[in-house]
Amino acid sequence: MNTIIPYRIDLKLKARELRKNMTPSEKELWSRIRRKSLGVEFHRQVPMLDYIVDFYCHEIGLAIEVDGGYHQHQILKDGKRQARLEERGVHFLRFKNEEVLSDIGSVLKNIKERVEESL
Repeated sequence: MNTIIPYRIDLKLKARELRKNMTPSEKELWSRIRRKSLGVEFHRQVPMLDYIVDFYCHEIGLAIEVDGGYHQHQILKDGKRQARLEERGVHFLRFKNEEVLSDIGSVLKNIKERVEESL
């Protein structure tokens, strides 16, 4: 895969800010998936189209989203966003903040399985 998806240039600064201010669950997950620890390289806070995804692997087209409580109020918006990116070949895994913080083992198992399926 390894295609670069175009993005709005103004999102570059926003993504940089988000990388500096990660949530505790994003920090936890990032500490486990960085530096090709799962065999592929993930990037954090990646701009794509009109959006920013939490983590993305260009090599296999996999986006990982860590959803906080506010996502409960924007289900339709998240669905539209995901559908637009899926049209570009991006696949998604979604986890809740609580999942990452309380059961990181299962989260990593799910990610590893998806990575292995995609290689």
